[in-house]
Amino acid sequence: MRFSTLTALVAVAASATAQTISGQYDCEPAGAYTLCQNLWGKSAGVGAQNSTLLSASGNTVSWRTVWQWQNNPNNVKSYANVEHNTAKGVQLSKLTSAPTAWQWVYETESNPIRADVSYDIWTGTTPNGQPASSASSFEIMIWLSGQGGIQPVGSQIQSGIELAGHTWNLWRGPNANWQVLSFVSADGDITDFNADLKDFFDFIVQNEGVSSSQFVQAIQTGTEPFTGSASLLTQSFSVALNQ
Repeated sequence: MRFSTLTALVAVAASATAQTISGQYDCEPAGAYTLCQNLWGKSAGVGAQNSTLLSASGNTVSWRTVWQWQNNPNNVKSYANVEHNTAKGVQLSKLTSAPTAWQWVYETESNPIRADVSYDIWTGTTPNGQPASSASSFEIMIWLSGQGGIQPVGSQIQSGIELAGHTWNLWRGPNANWQVLSFVSADGDITDFNADLKDFFDFIVQNEGVSSSQFVQAIQTGTEPFTGSASLLTQSFSVALNQ
């Protein structure tokens, strides 16, 4: 009887965590993170999307995003993501490490599919600043997957970069008032990623003219769908900034 009661309590706790959001700009607390729909490009297509928080414990979070989009295959429709609530406000020069781990899988996907699975990291000259705002200086993307021939902002400026145990191609270009630097996996989909983000920060400081006085203003992780349909499951994600 005692075992059955414990099992029931665990089941109730798990079901309470599984919350789905479906509105264009819906967000919900996710432990150390915030889960957001962010259908910022919705007007460029026809479709739907929802995101479900599955679990959040300590510095680890799990969620699922289900989407289907049509029309304008070169336009991003959304960026469903989690953003860490406190891993921000640290100057690049003060970072000693930025460990991260991301395990994810496409549970279902259409053929073809045009989408990426990516980090979206924002830096600026001040500790505080909203992503994609007047406070943004650099947007640093790390594409663990890019399917269907999609391309990041700008043009490819370097290939064959060895970082975090993988090979990357680097793209660069302007967007509004900030510069976008995108590391795109040359190894295909990386569904089990364990790395130190400081390796990427050090590279752009040493090679791309990014000042070490820049502050990390936000770390987001999620997916940018263009067209097709998919169910993307993040089994586990974590990130931290150590100084």
